[in-house]
Amino acid sequence: MASIDTDARSRAGRRPNRLFKNMNAKLASLPMMFTALVVFLGGTIWTITYSFTSSGLLPRLEWAGLEQYARLWSSRKWLVSIENLAIYGFLSLILTLVIAFILAALLDRKIRGEDTFRTIFLYPFALSFIVTGLVWQWILNPQFGVQDVVRDLGWTNFNFDPLNNPEIVLYGLLIAGLWQGTGLIMCIMLAGLRGIDEDIWKATRVDGIGTVKTYLVVIIPMMRPVFVTSLVLIGSGIVKLYDLVVAQTSGGPGISSEVPAKYVMTSMFGGQNLGQGFAASTMMMLSVIIILIPWAYLEFGGRKRG
Repeated sequence: MASIDTDARSRAGRRPNRLFKNMNAKLASLPMMFTALVVFLGGTIWTITYSFTSSGLLPRLEWAGLEQYARLWSSRKWLVSIENLAIYGFLSLILTLVIAFILAALLDRKIRGEDTFRTIFLYPFALSFIVTGLVWQWILNPQFGVQDVVRDLGWTNFNFDPLNNPEIVLYGLLIAGLWQGTGLIMCIMLAGLRGIDEDIWKATRVDGIGTVKTYLVVIIPMMRPVFVTSLVLIGSGIVKLYDLVVAQTSGGPGISSEVPAKYVMTSMFGGQNLGQGFAASTMMMLSVIIILIPWAYLEFGGRKRG
């Protein structure tokens, strides 16, 4: 009994020391924590507060209630931008994951020239979205782009002008977005595949399980953390989609390629209506929170219960 009391007192005596464990690392993280609290949290509160005002060119605390939000959701331009982002986001999410995983699986077969192919696939990610948008604007231009090249080859009736067609302009943006972002996700998934134990592959071969079925039934479930990371990266890129649209279409033709981030920038700086821009920013943030909370609950809450 005395030994138990002694152990308990010794543990209690050591407990305060944990506060000072890795003190250098904790002190080094203080500037980042301070910046996150002041810039992110403070900026968020400031934006939400002024979204309820009638701020114009300059912010002013002249309360307008829900007027900015009522104007926002009665704007056809905003509704079109939400619809465009939903379509683009869904297609971008699915196609990026599928294409990146297929490329990673092919490279994981240890093909000749793997380093070269990996560099080629990853290189577009090093470019800014502005550069990517301009490059693909030229490639998709009907006068000297894909359409002109194919017609020179003999198919004179071939038509491919997505950036000037309101019905398919989003697919022109999607092509450029996939070209730039897929390489990074491919490298992340390739790293995940390289972390799979070789004994698992040997066991599936012994059991006579095909390669495709092994990926679907065994490998992909084991790569859940990799897919979660990929989803977060892809989702963050989708929500803040702006410069690619500006570089390729400037929201046109008409408003057919308008997106929420561009609506915010246009309202705040083009329309000199900060209140409307703040309201749109708040709605974008709310949509992200609605998505993140269920995911965080399932990811971390379920793990804690387990």
